[in-house]
Amino acid sequence: MAQPRDADARPRRRRVTRFSDDDTDVDAPAPQSPLTPLSEWPPAGMNPQQELSRDQAIALIAQGAPSHKGYRRAVPHVSQQFFALYAASSGNRGDEATDRVNLHDAMVQLMTFRMAGPGEISSPWSTLEQPSCAYLHGARPGTITLNHWASMVSEFPERITLRDSGIIPRALTLEQVFERLRELQVEREDLDEGTLYRTLYKRILRDPDRILNPRKSLEKQITDLIMALSRPDWIDLTDPKNQVVTRFIFDPFPEDHDRYLAFFHQLLLSMELNARIHNKQHSDYAKDKLLQQMPPTIRWNLALARRWSDYIRVHSYGPTVDDIKLRFKLKRRQVKMLKRFATRLKWPNLDETLDALREARDEPDSNAVSSDAYAFFSGLVLPGPTFPFIIMNTLIDTDPDEATDELALLSHLHPSCGFQYRNSYTYWTTTSIVGKVLAPTCRALAGWVGPACPTADLGRSQIARIRARKPKQVLQREDVESMGERSDPLGPPSAVFPIDEYVLVTPEASLGAPLNTARLELLTLREVPAPDHIKTPPGPKLFDARIQVAVDGVSWPLRLTYDVSFVNAWPCSDGPHPLFFDYVYRRIAVEDILGVKDWGGLYKKNSNTRSARSTPMPIVHGANGIVAADGIQQQDDDEVLVVEAFGVPDHEVLARAWCAHWGVSAMVADIGKTCMSCAIRECYAAALAVLILVDDANNRSGDDQ
Repeated sequence: MAQPRDADARPRRRRVTRFSDDDTDVDAPAPQSPLTPLSEWPPAGMNPQQELSRDQAIALIAQGAPSHKGYRRAVPHVSQQFFALYAASSGNRGDEATDRVNLHDAMVQLMTFRMAGPGEISSPWSTLEQPSCAYLHGARPGTITLNHWASMVSEFPERITLRDSGIIPRALTLEQVFERLRELQVEREDLDEGTLYRTLYKRILRDPDRILNPRKSLEKQITDLIMALSRPDWIDLTDPKNQVVTRFIFDPFPEDHDRYLAFFHQLLLSMELNARIHNKQHSDYAKDKLLQQMPPTIRWNLALARRWSDYIRVHSYGPTVDDIKLRFKLKRRQVKMLKRFATRLKWPNLDETLDALREARDEPDSNAVSSDAYAFFSGLVLPGPTFPFIIMNTLIDTDPDEATDELALLSHLHPSCGFQYRNSYTYWTTTSIVGKVLAPTCRALAGWVGPACPTADLGRSQIARIRARKPKQVLQREDVESMGERSDPLGPPSAVFPIDEYVLVTPEASLGAPLNTARLELLTLREVPAPDHIKTPPGPKLFDARIQVAVDGVSWPLRLTYDVSFVNAWPCSDGPHPLFFDYVYRRIAVEDILGVKDWGGLYKKNSNTRSARSTPMPIVHGANGIVAADGIQQQDDDEVLVVEAFGVPDHEVLARAWCAHWGVSAMVADIGKTCMSCAIRECYAAALAVLILVDDANNRSGDDQ
């Protein structure tokens, strides 16, 4: 049996295009994929000097191994300096054909929005929010997908400002607005242009050409509605501050009447536009073309209109705000979701909260306790990062415990945060570095990680905002566009593929052995003092985070200084797969990781200085004996550090914390779903220098994550 290869097992060389001297070898029928996983290389009946044709190599080496490809797309209405990047993977023949979480199971379906209408989201560029939240969360807690990792390098304009069109819609009363909103609830999608024209220009807009050349065509009506919505005095829904839209309509005071009316006037114009775009007389091609070219502000207005038409009904209306009665179609489903959310996160005050939730279920729909609860129960949630905070704030507002008053300032405008409740558990967003690192020991649900270990550095119930530095960006646009070439299972293109250029790689650790080398001991938070000349602002405080891990009985602190990312590896099938020799790696056990400094060389210039990020690395007594602090060094710029973090989830926490300490993002692969070879290749695709191998089959049996 061939032994797993380390980086120094043979000299490195680049394959050159060659042609075989043995025609029978090339023309031989392709061997079929083995019925059982490969256990040796070369397989029985083949010799190391044999050369394979491309078809043979695909069947023997690449079958079931995912391939990765990057894409760049232009951003409409702006210069070429702005672009969107995506990654797509294919080739897996197994049941688990993706690296992303199931949106329904993770309760994040409201975070994304398909512009073309209801249906499966089959591509990340088909959603309104960019990067797409449908491709955000990886299948493992605290991870992201390869596509999201690539999308993070995109260049989007901060905002695209529209010129004032000068088109002023007719002034409407609140009663007139809701009369038309109620009509739209039952209006057919096949109304003719004439009917739509009369409704639009007699009641909502003015047609300046009504005598000589009335604007009856759908295209002209759509254009006029877009122009009307382009005025700067409408609410800009592309601004994150405005994306919890229920704050404009929840429990308004009499002096808020004008703002209340303006919101629903904007909604009505958006509903009229949506009705015409999706009218059956408007061809699918024209609709898709139009949606792709629309300015972002108009697209976000359409999302608001669709969420309203899908989930909310006007029950009654009148001239005043008190006369407006709405019905929430989603409320019972949302109550069940919130109950499941609280139960799975082991909410400390669960019984009383569920009692209060049952009472809320039977109350009138408009009697929500807060604007976030109003948004959650109604489903009037815009896509993007607001939903995790809406669902958590709804849970906090539903909980009758007065201690939740201390948790009232959670906001999507400060996404890197968490809180402690009743000194029992802490909960962290999946976007915070604390959440990313502690996720293997927790559940990940609706953008939250918990229940996590408590900390003595927070009050009984207190919010903490986490300070973390942005790590150096290792992935570049050129890397995304070339990832297919850099991660091909067969290596560089060639006419023949020598068997001796591949090796079968498998983990060294015994997957069945009970591994319990490292234990998470403490989560420590240190408040960041405000500069002397700046008065401490009110609200949640800012903290630096650190965890303490015991390795072989010795405690070591690791600062979570960098906001690194962990990419969930794409699953493969028919593995393990052979690895082309030029994909170099270094394998270590997780307890040896403390002996590795600055893998990837991102911070070599500061290697001799001690800073806030640096904790002295110990001399580690690991699986390979005594390893000096500087004893494990990267020998090649492309060399991947493979960390075998099998055993208890704390081992993965240790590996992730080390990454956050040094500012190195990593790939995370469950060896039961992705073979070591495919995971190493995906590291090359993503330009990542660290791979964390785990085995969920043994350490999470029976624990539904």
